Amino acid sequence: MAARKKNTNPPDRHLQQDPPPENKETHIETAGQPPESAPQAGEEKSHPGDRAAKQPAGAAKAETRKRAPGKRTRKAQSADSGQEAAREAPPSERPFPVVGVGASAGGLEALEDFLAKMPDNSDLALVVISHTDPGRTSMLPDILGRKASMPVVQVKDGMRVKPNTVFLPPSNRDLILEGDVFHLQEQHRGSFFRLPIDTFLKSLADARGEFAGCVILSGTGTDGTQGLRVIKEKGGVTMVQSIASAKYEGMPESAMNTGMADFILAPAEMPARLVDYFASGIRLVEAREEEVQADFPSILSKIVVAISSRTGHDFSQYKKSTLVRRIQRRMSVARCRTPQNYLTYLHHNPGEIEALFQDLLIGVTSFFRDPEAFELLSQHILGELLNRDRNQPFRVWVPGCATGEEVYSLIILILERLNELQIRREIQVFGTDIDRTAIDKARDGLYPESIAADVSPERLQLFFIKENSSYRIRKEVREPVVFAVQNLLKDPPFSRLDLLVCRNLLIYLEPKAQKKILPLFHYSLKPGGALFLGSSETVGEFSDLFSPVYKKWNIYRKVDSSPGMLPRVEFPAGAKLPSTLMEPRAVQPAPARSESVVEEATERLLLRQHTPACVVVNRRGEISYIHGRTGKYLEPAPGRISVNVADMAREGLRFELTAAIRKVAGSGEVIHRAGLQVKTNGGMQEINLTVRPLGEAESVSDLILILFEDVTHPPKTERTKKAKGAPDDDTTRIVELEGELSRIQQDHRTAMEELETSNEELKSVNEELQSSNEELQSTNEELESSREELQSLNEELSTVNAELHDKIIELSQAYDTITHVLNATRIAIVFVDKNLNIRRFTEEATNIINVIDKDLGRPLTHISTNLEAETLSEDIKKSIKELKTIEKRVKTHDGHEYFMRIVPYSNPKDVIDGAILTFINNTRE
Repeated sequence: MAARKKNTNPPDRHLQQDPPPENKETHIETAGQPPESAPQAGEEKSHPGDRAAKQPAGAAKAETRKRAPGKRTRKAQSADSGQEAAREAPPSERPFPVVGVGASAGGLEALEDFLAKMPDNSDLALVVISHTDPGRTSMLPDILGRKASMPVVQVKDGMRVKPNTVFLPPSNRDLILEGDVFHLQEQHRGSFFRLPIDTFLKSLADARGEFAGCVILSGTGTDGTQGLRVIKEKGGVTMVQSIASAKYEGMPESAMNTGMADFILAPAEMPARLVDYFASGIRLVEAREEEVQADFPSILSKIVVAISSRTGHDFSQYKKSTLVRRIQRRMSVARCRTPQNYLTYLHHNPGEIEALFQDLLIGVTSFFRDPEAFELLSQHILGELLNRDRNQPFRVWVPGCATGEEVYSLIILILERLNELQIRREIQVFGTDIDRTAIDKARDGLYPESIAADVSPERLQLFFIKENSSYRIRKEVREPVVFAVQNLLKDPPFSRLDLLVCRNLLIYLEPKAQKKILPLFHYSLKPGGALFLGSSETVGEFSDLFSPVYKKWNIYRKVDSSPGMLPRVEFPAGAKLPSTLMEPRAVQPAPARSESVVEEATERLLLRQHTPACVVVNRRGEISYIHGRTGKYLEPAPGRISVNVADMAREGLRFELTAAIRKVAGSGEVIHRAGLQVKTNGGMQEINLTVRPLGEAESVSDLILILFEDVTHPPKTERTKKAKGAPDDDTTRIVELEGELSRIQQDHRTAMEELETSNEELKSVNEELQSSNEELQSTNEELESSREELQSLNEELSTVNAELHDKIIELSQAYDTITHVLNATRIAIVFVDKNLNIRRFTEEATNIINVIDKDLGRPLTHISTNLEAETLSEDIKKSIKELKTIEKRVKTHDGHEYFMRIVPYSNPKDVIDGAILTFINNTRE
């Protein structure tokens, strides 16, 4: 794979890669930051702020929805209810934060750096998810256990999560978290495409909400991107490894492109920021909860005004509880202890306003969110709606569409249903949102490959095109939709809708805003149209406007009421025109004329009045430029608009013009046709036609100039009239017409021959292209399958390689240690195999046997010794053959006495493989 230049700039303006020297963080704090915003040592740890209060009548049921990673059935308990109870519990009983750490290829080094800096008293639970080979036992627990200051344990099914511990799942199981309990589930072996990081992070978001965090480290692919989105939606913290420090940038880059990363840091800088984030957030809830809640009412309106002045969007009608909760989260990120500190921080850091704006939007969505609801919509609602008013477009509006996943999901359902019902009908879908960045992503229609967890393989093949590590929406799915930036509270709505889908937007609005929007939805729908709300939303007090079809998924049908019974609809007035457009323009004095202006005006007049009408076309006859009045010669052809000059030519001109263009395009000669009779409005006009190349310059060499010049005849007088009995002009006219007819017939035959030849060539080329296209599609599918398989194998091999590298280092260190120990004993030891070849020896052995490092592998009998014994080789063979230990005293030529022991040894298969010779110096003793 070719290396490509790494982009060190994060996608969001509020995320900076060049950290300040004091903390080296992504999130920069300027000099304008109040000193109180920094965390104080010795303060107690806790967790950030209050979640949403209960909804009033007519409002949404709860702020978050049930979610199930993959296709697993989740408990019907709302995640927010558990978090609400957690906040109301005493601090000692509140849940501790759990952080999911995702890594793949090249992630082992990053994990070691991350865990080496994580303190053992952080009060966090860490869960490390990596791409490992399911067929082998992972060595990660042993490797990371040597780096981490916290205990590293491998998860077993039913194990409870606890703080100050690192958890790792087995290689052949996917991990999920329900409440405080881990569960292991079987991996899908039918495909090489696995998303273990996304699977766990989604379950973590449901289980922990604001007490959840995710860290995305080095790796290929896009696993972890969808999980990061869900963590951010639930109010958790998100961290991504910086591109500059990542060995493989696929996963970090995909996560950063979401625009939802709170911090972009090197792995070694993350632990301190994680601990500080959760400690700062907990102080907001515990130590300063009453003070924060008391200060917010006065500060909140100022923050809303700051957002409005910067982004143009007014959040005053959003729920106060939601605003407070999101602001408190940003306070934890910015390490501001009070709302006043944060307001000051906003004024000094314009990028933070954009970050808060994105946090308030929480544009998190996915394909076919709540699959059961979409199945009901497809089977029981769309069929009826599509069968009505077939001669009219089927209109759908999706306000708050975020990055477009829900819009495309609806179009896929509609196209599938139309195909099942064998109906042809125009589709018009409108996707709107106030976030321009999200709308741009929706228009692009490019999504990470992790959407395979939500979209079936059949739909991926039919409605998506694979592009590297992403999927792009096909043209037929993209064409029916129009994406636009729109504020539901101030911009006009769409009307005459068959279906309106507004899921999980109303839950963020105050009841007053909801009472304004729901009548607007009723007005926008056709009679009998359907309204599809989120699972946590209802129509409230407007039950007389909408009748429920499926209460569980909040699918309603419009109820037609008499005009007198309908509530008053408050139509948004839209944005006011700028004051500059409302003021009358000042009269500007006429500029002084110059000689160049007079010259240009004169030239334009001469060209307009004295140059014949003409057009410039390319070699295909498509018009590029028109000069003068050409209406007498050309007119738009009925039907679909065409810019081909032959299609627009009037009667009497088309054949001559087509033939002339063809000849000029082929030979480059100038063609002149005189006396052509062209039918105009009310008669015939005789013209001269000239067709010639426009010029020889390369920029215009493929252009052709067509000149039309009227022929005028002087009026006839009595003297010029022919006498009676003279030959009639009809004979001359007949000869001219016969010649013209012969020329036309010849041109027609030539054109037909060329056309037949071209058709045959095109048929042949088309057949070859179809055959090549089928081969390419087949090859592409095989290559795509092989690429995914190789990518998965590469990630697993990369992890295994890193583990083996660590194991080799460990074994090398152990070998060096053993060698030093043996040399320190001052005992001569020699290892030989059953053929008496030397395998190993200690330094002390060189005093007895004249052996050096290069002698490894040589027979012992080929090397001279200092021993006076003559039977050394026979003693070794006897020991190996009889499997017994031989001990005796031997002397060297220099007078030293040694106690020699020969012991046979066996290999791991319990087969005798050689002998060990030890010599203990008795002289020293």
